[in-house]
Amino acid sequence: MSSSRTAVSRRRFLTASAQAAAVLSVPQFIPGSALGMSGAVAPSERIVLGGLGLGPRGTGDLNCFMDNPDVQFVAICDVQKTRREAIKKIADTRYGNNDCALYSDMHEILARPDIDAMLIATGDRWHTMASITAARAGKDVYCEKPCSMTISESRALSDTYRKYGCIYQAGTQRRSIGNFLFAAELAHSGKLGKLTTVHANTLYPATKHEWLPEEPLPAKDEVDWLRWLGPCPWRPYNPQYCRGGWRGFFDFHGGGILEWGAHTVDLCQWAAQKDATAPVEYVPEGSGVTATYADGLKLVMRDQGWMGLGTCSVRYEGDQGWIETGDSGKFAIYPESLRTERTVFTMAGTDPSSHIRNFLDCVKTRKQANSNADVSAQSHVVCHAAYIAWQLGRTLKFDPVKEEFAGDEEANRMRSRALQQPWRI
Repeated sequence: MSSSRTAVSRRRFLTASAQAAAVLSVPQFIPGSALGMSGAVAPSERIVLGGLGLGPRGTGDLNCFMDNPDVQFVAICDVQKTRREAIKKIADTRYGNNDCALYSDMHEILARPDIDAMLIATGDRWHTMASITAARAGKDVYCEKPCSMTISESRALSDTYRKYGCIYQAGTQRRSIGNFLFAAELAHSGKLGKLTTVHANTLYPATKHEWLPEEPLPAKDEVDWLRWLGPCPWRPYNPQYCRGGWRGFFDFHGGGILEWGAHTVDLCQWAAQKDATAPVEYVPEGSGVTATYADGLKLVMRDQGWMGLGTCSVRYEGDQGWIETGDSGKFAIYPESLRTERTVFTMAGTDPSSHIRNFLDCVKTRKQANSNADVSAQSHVVCHAAYIAWQLGRTLKFDPVKEEFAGDEEANRMRSRALQQPWRI
Protein backbone atom coordinates (compact mmCIF):
# COMPACT_ATOMS: atom_id res chain seq x y z
CA MET A 1 0.00 0.00 0.00
CA SER A 2 1.30 3.47 -0.83
CA SER A 3 2.17 5.94 1.90
CA SER A 4 -0.73 8.13 0.79
CA ARG A 5 -3.26 5.35 1.21
CA THR A 6 -1.70 4.22 4.48
CA ALA A 7 -1.84 7.70 6.03
CA VAL A 8 -5.32 8.50 4.78
CA SER A 9 -6.72 5.09 5.77
CA ARG A 10 -5.26 5.31 9.27
CA ARG A 11 -6.64 8.78 9.86
CA ARG A 12 -10.08 7.87 8.47
CA PHE A 13 -10.16 4.82 10.70
CA LEU A 14 -9.29 6.83 13.81
CA THR A 15 -11.80 9.53 12.91
CA ALA A 16 -14.52 6.95 12.31
CA SER A 17 -13.65 5.19 15.58
CA ALA A 18 -13.93 8.42 17.53
CA GLN A 19 -17.27 9.25 15.93
CA ALA A 20 -18.56 5.75 16.59
CA ALA A 21 -17.51 5.99 20.22
CA ALA A 22 -19.35 9.28 20.54
CA VAL A 23 -22.56 7.68 19.25
CA LEU A 24 -22.42 4.26 20.89
CA SER A 25 -20.95 5.17 24.25
CA VAL A 26 -23.31 7.98 25.30
CA PRO A 27 -23.40 9.10 28.08
CA GLN A 28 -19.73 8.06 28.49
CA PHE A 29 -17.41 11.09 28.69
CA ILE A 30 -14.94 11.57 25.81
CA PRO A 31 -12.07 14.03 26.39
CA GLY A 32 -12.23 17.03 24.10
CA SER A 33 -8.59 16.51 23.17
CA ALA A 34 -9.52 13.20 21.54
CA LEU A 35 -11.80 15.06 19.16
CA GLY A 36 -9.57 18.05 18.55
CA MET A 37 -11.41 20.45 20.86
CA SER A 38 -9.86 23.18 23.04
CA GLY A 39 -7.06 23.75 20.57
CA ALA A 40 -5.76 20.17 20.81
CA VAL A 41 -5.00 18.15 17.69
CA ALA A 42 -7.16 15.06 17.36
CA PRO A 43 -5.25 11.75 17.06
CA SER A 44 -6.69 11.26 13.59
CA GLU A 45 -4.93 14.44 12.43
CA ARG A 46 -1.57 13.80 14.06
CA ILE A 47 1.42 12.71 12.02
CA VAL A 48 3.15 9.86 13.82
CA LEU A 49 6.91 10.25 13.41
CA GLY A 50 9.89 7.98 13.86
CA GLY A 51 13.59 8.89 13.79
CA LEU A 52 16.64 7.26 12.27
CA GLY A 53 20.21 8.24 13.18
CA LEU A 54 19.59 11.52 15.01
CA GLY A 55 22.83 13.23 16.01
CA PRO A 56 23.35 16.98 16.57
CA ARG A 57 21.60 18.19 13.41
CA GLY A 58 18.91 15.54 13.67
CA THR A 59 18.22 16.55 17.27
CA GLY A 60 17.65 20.13 16.13
CA ASP A 61 15.30 18.89 13.44
CA LEU A 62 13.44 16.73 15.93
CA ASN A 63 12.83 19.64 18.28
CA CYS A 64 11.38 21.62 15.36
CA PHE A 65 9.12 18.69 14.48
CA MET A 66 7.88 18.34 18.05
CA ASP A 67 7.16 22.07 18.21
CA ASN A 68 4.27 21.30 15.83
CA PRO A 69 1.20 20.12 17.79
CA ASP A 70 0.13 17.81 14.95
CA VAL A 71 3.29 15.68 15.32
CA GLN A 72 3.72 12.76 17.72
CA PHE A 73 7.25 11.34 17.89
CA VAL A 74 7.12 7.72 19.02
CA ALA A 75 10.37 5.88 18.25
CA ILE A 76 14.09 6.24 17.58
CA CYS A 77 16.40 3.88 15.71
CA ASP A 78 20.17 4.28 15.96
CA VAL A 79 23.14 1.91 15.87
CA GLN A 80 24.72 3.85 18.78
CA LYS A 81 23.23 3.24 22.22
CA THR A 82 24.15 6.67 23.60
CA ARG A 83 22.32 8.42 20.78
CA ARG A 84 19.26 6.18 21.06
CA GLU A 85 18.97 6.94 24.76
CA ALA A 86 19.63 10.66 24.32
CA ILE A 87 16.76 11.00 21.83
CA LYS A 88 14.43 8.94 24.02
CA LYS A 89 15.15 11.28 26.94
CA ILE A 90 14.34 14.33 24.80
CA ALA A 91 11.06 12.85 23.56
CA ASP A 92 9.93 11.47 26.91
CA THR A 93 10.71 14.78 28.62
CA ARG A 94 8.75 16.67 25.98
CA TYR A 95 5.68 14.43 26.29
CA GLY A 96 5.91 13.70 30.02
CA ASN A 97 5.92 9.92 29.59
CA ASN A 98 8.26 6.99 28.95
CA ASP A 99 6.76 5.89 25.64
CA CYS A 100 9.52 6.52 23.08
CA ALA A 101 10.56 3.10 21.73
CA LEU A 102 14.18 2.17 21.00
CA TYR A 103 15.46 0.25 17.96
CA SER A 104 18.87 -0.54 16.49
CA ASP A 105 17.59 -2.12 13.23
CA MET A 106 15.81 0.23 10.82
CA HIS A 107 13.69 -2.60 9.40
CA GLU A 108 12.04 -3.02 12.79
CA ILE A 109 11.02 0.60 13.17
CA LEU A 110 9.87 0.75 9.52
CA ALA A 111 7.66 -2.30 10.11
CA ARG A 112 5.49 -0.33 12.55
CA PRO A 113 2.16 0.36 10.81
CA ASP A 114 1.34 3.31 13.07
CA ILE A 115 4.31 5.40 11.88
CA ASP A 116 3.45 7.78 9.03
CA ALA A 117 6.79 9.48 8.46
CA MET A 118 10.49 9.20 9.23
CA LEU A 119 13.08 11.82 10.10
CA ILE A 120 16.42 10.55 8.73
CA ALA A 121 19.63 12.28 9.83
CA THR A 122 22.26 9.55 9.63
CA GLY A 123 25.67 10.16 8.12
CA ASP A 124 25.67 10.82 4.37
CA ARG A 125 26.47 7.21 3.42
CA TRP A 126 23.06 6.02 4.64
CA HIS A 127 20.77 8.75 3.28
CA THR A 128 19.81 7.16 -0.03
CA MET A 129 19.58 3.60 1.25
CA ALA A 130 17.51 4.54 4.28
CA SER A 131 15.19 6.84 2.31
CA ILE A 132 14.52 4.20 -0.35
CA THR A 133 13.92 1.50 2.28
CA ALA A 134 11.49 3.81 4.07
CA ALA A 135 9.56 4.54 0.87
CA ARG A 136 9.23 0.83 0.19
CA ALA A 137 7.74 0.53 3.68
CA GLY A 138 5.17 3.21 2.80
CA LYS A 139 6.69 5.99 4.91
CA ASP A 140 7.03 9.66 4.01
CA VAL A 141 10.54 10.96 4.64
CA TYR A 142 12.30 14.13 5.75
CA CYS A 143 15.99 13.40 5.14
CA GLU A 144 18.95 15.59 5.92
CA LYS A 145 21.19 16.53 3.02
CA PRO A 146 23.00 15.40 0.98
CA CYS A 147 20.38 13.03 -0.37
CA SER A 148 22.91 10.88 -2.25
CA MET A 149 26.58 9.95 -2.59
CA THR A 150 26.61 9.41 -6.37
CA ILE A 151 24.79 10.17 -9.59
CA SER A 152 23.31 6.67 -9.67
CA GLU A 153 22.02 6.99 -6.10
CA SER A 154 20.41 10.32 -7.00
CA ARG A 155 18.49 8.74 -9.84
CA ALA A 156 17.48 5.70 -7.77
CA LEU A 157 16.07 8.00 -5.07
CA SER A 158 13.99 10.02 -7.53
CA ASP A 159 12.71 6.92 -9.32
CA THR A 160 11.73 5.24 -6.04
CA TYR A 161 9.65 8.16 -4.79
CA ARG A 162 7.92 8.44 -8.15
CA LYS A 163 7.11 4.72 -8.00
CA TYR A 164 5.77 4.58 -4.46
CA GLY A 165 4.09 7.99 -4.30
CA CYS A 166 5.56 8.89 -0.93
CA ILE A 167 6.39 12.44 0.15
CA TYR A 168 10.10 13.29 0.33
CA GLN A 169 11.71 16.43 1.63
CA ALA A 170 15.49 16.89 1.54
CA GLY A 171 16.84 18.98 4.40
CA THR A 172 17.77 21.79 2.01
CA GLN A 173 15.73 24.23 4.08
CA ARG A 174 16.81 27.37 2.24
CA ARG A 175 14.09 26.70 -0.37
CA SER A 176 11.65 27.64 2.40
CA ILE A 177 13.43 30.72 3.86
CA GLY A 178 12.50 34.32 3.09
CA ASN A 179 15.66 35.92 1.70
CA PHE A 180 16.38 32.97 -0.58
CA LEU A 181 12.75 32.97 -1.74
CA PHE A 182 13.03 36.68 -2.49
CA ALA A 183 16.22 36.20 -4.51
CA ALA A 184 14.69 33.36 -6.53
CA GLU A 185 11.54 35.40 -7.18
CA LEU A 186 13.62 38.27 -8.57
CA ALA A 187 15.35 35.85 -10.92
CA HIS A 188 12.06 34.26 -11.98
CA SER A 189 10.29 37.59 -12.49
CA GLY A 190 12.79 38.92 -15.02
CA LYS A 191 13.60 41.97 -12.86
CA LEU A 192 17.29 41.05 -13.11
CA GLY A 193 16.94 40.77 -16.86
CA LYS A 194 18.11 37.66 -18.65
CA LEU A 195 20.19 35.52 -16.28
CA THR A 196 23.79 35.19 -17.41
CA THR A 197 25.56 33.62 -14.40
CA VAL A 198 24.50 32.01 -11.12
CA HIS A 199 27.04 31.49 -8.34
CA ALA A 200 26.99 28.78 -5.65
CA ASN A 201 29.04 29.01 -2.46
CA THR A 202 30.82 25.65 -2.12
CA LEU A 203 33.70 24.36 0.03
CA TYR A 204 37.13 23.08 -0.97
CA PRO A 205 36.27 19.85 -2.82
CA ALA A 206 38.93 17.33 -1.77
CA THR A 207 38.36 14.22 0.37
CA LYS A 208 40.89 11.85 1.98
CA HIS A 209 41.36 8.22 0.98
CA GLU A 210 43.35 6.97 4.00
CA TRP A 211 41.79 5.25 7.04
CA LEU A 212 41.85 6.09 10.72
CA PRO A 213 43.82 3.57 12.83
CA GLU A 214 41.94 0.57 14.19
CA GLU A 215 40.80 0.60 17.81
CA PRO A 216 39.06 -2.13 19.88
CA LEU A 217 35.53 -2.81 18.71
CA PRO A 218 32.86 -2.07 21.35
CA ALA A 219 29.97 -4.38 22.18
CA LYS A 220 27.39 -4.57 19.40
CA ASP A 221 24.70 -3.04 21.61
CA GLU A 222 26.94 -0.02 22.21
CA VAL A 223 27.86 0.49 18.53
CA ASP A 224 26.77 -1.88 15.78
CA TRP A 225 29.79 -1.15 13.59
CA LEU A 226 28.72 -3.16 10.53
CA ARG A 227 25.37 -1.38 10.48
CA TRP A 228 27.14 1.94 10.98
CA LEU A 229 29.20 1.22 7.85
CA GLY A 230 26.14 0.00 5.97
CA PRO A 231 26.67 0.11 2.20
CA CYS A 232 30.21 1.57 2.48
CA PRO A 233 33.41 -0.50 2.14
CA TRP A 234 34.54 -2.25 5.29
CA ARG A 235 36.91 -0.16 7.37
CA PRO A 236 38.39 -0.86 10.84
CA TYR A 237 36.53 0.67 13.77
CA ASN A 238 37.65 4.00 15.16
CA PRO A 239 35.40 5.97 17.56
CA GLN A 240 36.21 9.28 15.82
CA TYR A 241 34.07 8.16 12.89
CA CYS A 242 31.06 7.77 15.18
CA ARG A 243 31.55 11.22 16.68
CA GLY A 244 31.20 12.96 13.33
CA GLY A 245 34.80 12.43 12.25
CA TRP A 246 33.70 10.58 9.12
CA ARG A 247 33.46 13.90 7.26
CA GLY A 248 36.24 14.47 4.79
CA PHE A 249 36.86 10.75 4.15
CA PHE A 250 35.97 9.63 0.63
CA ASP A 251 34.36 6.39 1.86
CA PHE A 252 31.72 8.32 3.82
CA HIS A 253 31.58 11.82 2.35
CA GLY A 254 30.91 13.43 -1.03
CA GLY A 255 33.37 16.31 -0.72
CA GLY A 256 33.11 20.08 -0.34
CA ILE A 257 31.15 20.78 -3.52
CA LEU A 258 28.38 18.45 -2.35
CA GLU A 259 28.61 19.53 1.32
CA TRP A 260 27.37 23.06 0.63
CA GLY A 261 26.34 22.62 -2.99
CA ALA A 262 23.49 20.39 -1.83
CA HIS A 263 22.09 23.73 -0.65
CA THR A 264 23.59 26.34 -2.95
CA VAL A 265 23.74 24.52 -6.29
CA ASP A 266 20.16 23.51 -5.53
CA LEU A 267 19.25 27.18 -5.02
CA CYS A 268 20.93 28.13 -8.30
CA GLN A 269 19.08 25.39 -10.18
CA TRP A 270 15.83 26.71 -8.67
CA ALA A 271 16.54 30.38 -9.42
CA ALA A 272 17.54 29.56 -13.01
CA GLN A 273 14.46 27.35 -13.45
CA LYS A 274 16.68 24.38 -14.27
CA ASP A 275 15.20 21.90 -11.80
CA ALA A 276 14.66 19.32 -14.56
CA THR A 277 18.10 19.47 -16.16
CA ALA A 278 21.85 19.92 -15.56
CA PRO A 279 24.79 21.72 -17.16
CA VAL A 280 26.34 20.11 -20.23
CA GLU A 281 29.96 21.11 -19.52
CA TYR A 282 32.08 21.16 -16.33
CA VAL A 283 35.44 22.94 -16.16
CA PRO A 284 37.54 22.61 -12.97
CA GLU A 285 39.12 25.91 -11.98
CA GLY A 286 41.27 26.09 -8.83
CA SER A 287 39.12 25.16 -5.83
CA GLY A 288 35.88 25.20 -7.80
CA VAL A 289 34.14 24.30 -11.04
CA THR A 290 32.43 26.42 -13.70
CA ALA A 291 29.59 24.65 -15.49
CA THR A 292 27.57 25.71 -18.52
CA TYR A 293 23.98 24.83 -19.40
CA ALA A 294 22.85 24.10 -22.95
CA ASP A 295 21.46 27.66 -23.31
CA GLY A 296 24.78 29.24 -22.29
CA LEU A 297 23.93 30.09 -18.66
CA LYS A 298 26.98 29.77 -16.39
CA LEU A 299 26.95 28.09 -12.97
CA VAL A 300 30.04 29.02 -10.94
CA MET A 301 30.80 26.82 -7.91
CA ARG A 302 33.42 28.59 -5.76
CA ASP A 303 34.65 28.89 -2.19
CA GLN A 304 36.13 32.39 -2.43
CA GLY A 305 35.20 35.98 -3.35
CA TRP A 306 31.93 36.26 -1.43
CA MET A 307 30.55 39.46 0.13
CA GLY A 308 30.29 38.20 3.72
CA LEU A 309 26.50 37.85 3.82
CA GLY A 310 26.60 34.50 5.56
CA THR A 311 27.39 30.87 4.91
CA CYS A 312 25.87 29.11 1.90
CA SER A 313 25.68 32.31 -0.14
CA VAL A 314 24.32 32.51 -3.68
CA ARG A 315 24.54 35.21 -6.34
CA TYR A 316 22.30 35.61 -9.38
CA GLU A 317 23.44 37.91 -12.21
CA GLY A 318 21.30 39.13 -15.08
CA ASP A 319 21.92 41.66 -17.83
CA GLN A 320 19.89 44.25 -15.87
CA GLY A 321 20.82 43.56 -12.26
CA TRP A 322 22.06 41.13 -9.62
CA ILE A 323 21.44 39.94 -6.08
CA GLU A 324 23.65 38.16 -3.54
CA THR A 325 22.39 36.71 -0.26
CA GLY A 326 23.38 34.21 2.44
CA ASP A 327 22.46 32.71 5.78
CA SER A 328 22.50 36.05 7.62
CA GLY A 329 19.27 37.00 5.85
CA LYS A 330 20.95 40.12 4.47
CA PHE A 331 21.39 40.78 0.78
CA ALA A 332 23.21 43.06 -1.63
CA ILE A 333 21.34 44.11 -4.74
CA TYR A 334 21.56 46.15 -7.91
CA PRO A 335 19.75 48.27 -8.89
CA GLU A 336 18.91 49.55 -5.41
CA SER A 337 15.34 50.25 -6.49
CA LEU A 338 14.65 46.50 -6.17
CA ARG A 339 15.35 46.69 -2.43
CA THR A 340 12.12 48.56 -1.78
CA GLU A 341 10.12 45.41 -2.46
CA ARG A 342 11.27 43.80 0.82
CA THR A 343 12.67 45.07 4.10
CA VAL A 344 14.44 42.75 6.55
CA PHE A 345 14.57 38.96 6.70
CA THR A 346 15.13 37.59 10.20
CA MET A 347 15.12 33.80 9.80
CA ALA A 348 18.62 32.32 9.62
CA GLY A 349 19.40 30.09 6.68
CA THR A 350 20.14 27.20 9.03
CA ASP A 351 16.65 27.24 10.62
CA PRO A 352 14.62 24.26 9.34
CA SER A 353 11.30 25.13 10.99
CA SER A 354 9.47 26.52 7.93
CA HIS A 355 10.83 23.71 5.76
CA ILE A 356 9.62 21.11 8.24
CA ARG A 357 6.20 22.76 8.28
CA ASN A 358 6.12 22.56 4.49
CA PHE A 359 6.86 18.83 4.74
CA LEU A 360 4.12 18.24 7.32
CA ASP A 361 1.58 20.11 5.21
CA CYS A 362 2.55 18.02 2.19
CA VAL A 363 2.18 14.79 4.17
CA LYS A 364 -1.44 15.82 4.73
CA THR A 365 -2.24 17.21 1.28
CA ARG A 366 -0.04 14.78 -0.72
CA LYS A 367 1.37 17.71 -2.70
CA GLN A 368 5.05 17.72 -3.67
CA ALA A 369 7.33 19.27 -1.03
CA ASN A 370 9.62 22.23 -1.76
CA SER A 371 12.71 19.99 -1.85
CA ASN A 372 11.10 16.87 -3.26
CA ALA A 373 13.03 13.87 -4.54
CA ASP A 374 13.01 14.99 -8.18
CA VAL A 375 14.51 18.47 -7.69
CA SER A 376 16.89 17.33 -4.97
CA ALA A 377 18.20 14.44 -7.02
CA GLN A 378 18.74 16.73 -10.02
CA SER A 379 20.77 19.31 -8.10
CA HIS A 380 22.82 16.52 -6.53
CA VAL A 381 23.60 15.14 -10.00
CA VAL A 382 25.12 18.54 -10.81
CA CYS A 383 27.26 18.46 -7.64
CA HIS A 384 28.46 14.92 -8.32
CA ALA A 385 29.30 15.71 -11.95
CA ALA A 386 31.27 18.77 -10.85
CA TYR A 387 33.23 16.81 -8.26
CA ILE A 388 34.07 14.11 -10.81
CA ALA A 389 35.45 16.80 -13.14
CA TRP A 390 37.43 18.34 -10.27
CA GLN A 391 38.91 14.99 -9.21
CA LEU A 392 39.95 14.17 -12.76
CA GLY A 393 41.23 17.70 -13.36
CA ARG A 394 39.79 18.01 -16.84
CA THR A 395 36.81 19.43 -18.69
CA LEU A 396 33.91 17.01 -19.01
CA LYS A 397 30.95 17.04 -21.39
CA PHE A 398 27.71 15.72 -19.89
CA ASP A 399 24.39 14.54 -21.32
CA PRO A 400 21.75 15.53 -18.72
CA VAL A 401 19.14 13.20 -20.26
CA LYS A 402 21.25 10.03 -20.35
CA GLU A 403 23.30 11.25 -17.36
CA GLU A 404 26.48 10.17 -19.12
CA PHE A 405 29.83 11.83 -19.77
CA ALA A 406 30.68 11.99 -23.46
CA GLY A 407 33.65 9.86 -24.47
CA ASP A 408 35.11 9.48 -20.98
CA GLU A 409 34.94 5.96 -19.58
CA GLU A 410 36.82 6.87 -16.40
CA ALA A 411 34.34 9.63 -15.56
CA ASN A 412 31.39 7.34 -16.30
CA ARG A 413 32.71 4.70 -13.89
CA MET A 414 32.69 7.35 -11.18
CA ARG A 415 28.92 7.86 -11.48
CA SER A 416 28.39 5.03 -8.98
CA ARG A 417 30.13 3.25 -6.12
CA ALA A 418 30.16 -0.43 -5.22
CA LEU A 419 27.96 -1.27 -2.21
CA GLN A 420 29.04 -3.62 0.54
CA GLN A 421 26.98 -6.80 0.71
CA PRO A 422 24.21 -7.43 1.60
CA TRP A 423 23.07 -3.85 0.92
CA ARG A 424 21.42 -3.15 -2.42
CA ILE A 425 19.39 -0.27 -3.84
